[in-house]
Amino acid sequence: MKRRNFLTTLAALSAVKVIEPVSKRIESFNYKLNERSYTMGKFELPPLPYSYDALEPYIDKMTMEIHHTKHHQAYINNLNKAIEGTDMEKMTMEEMFASVSKLPVAVRNNGGGHWNHSLFWTLMKPNGGGKPSGALADAISAQFGSFDDFKKKFSDAAAGRFGSGWAWLVKADNKLIVTSTPNQDNPLMDVAEVKGSPILGLDVWEHAYYLKYQNRRPEYIENWWNVVNWDKVAELFSKAK
Repeated sequence: MKRRNFLTTLAALSAVKVIEPVSKRIESFNYKLNERSYTMGKFELPPLPYSYDALEPYIDKMTMEIHHTKHHQAYINNLNKAIEGTDMEKMTMEEMFASVSKLPVAVRNNGGGHWNHSLFWTLMKPNGGGKPSGALADAISAQFGSFDDFKKKFSDAAAGRFGSGWAWLVKADNKLIVTSTPNQDNPLMDVAEVKGSPILGLDVWEHAYYLKYQNRRPEYIENWWNVVNWDKVAELFSKAK
């Protein structure tokens, strides 16, 4: 009898949604567990400034989601693990890069992976592409002859990077330079062949394009120009030393 009364009472409570907050709390708890994997340690995964499918058809949703939540998150986890309990916990990324040749390889690889990707997400946007304007456009034309000449030089650097790495447009000594780096290196590192302030970067690791383009890296590069966020590039250009 008591059991029947309990079940009747529970059913009544369910009907008026008194117990609904329990399921809500479970849902919230699971969300926070997932969220915590993004925020453990000093460095955290930055949210994308757009949805995972926002760059389609040029970069597909699944690639963006895996790239952001798996690859980028792994760099952060490994970086936080590498610096835990050391003086490096007090350093900025830029300070690490300035003397990265003296730091553990794990810091170079994973620190670069975190910084490079954090920049990369901001350099793309839905309905991007086209050409830059203003001071950035003038500087590109002055340095490379024309935007098309610059685009070819940058694309060639990206396509010609053997194995995994990045192509970059950097500002150094009031000049614009196209360069590339292996693995997760970048032009801020003391090991870089060409040093400067990156204002545009393209990830040419296979995980950035393989689901959609397989081995067709040049096609990925050509389509990527359709999502470039020139407003962000211009902002970085104006701020670069």
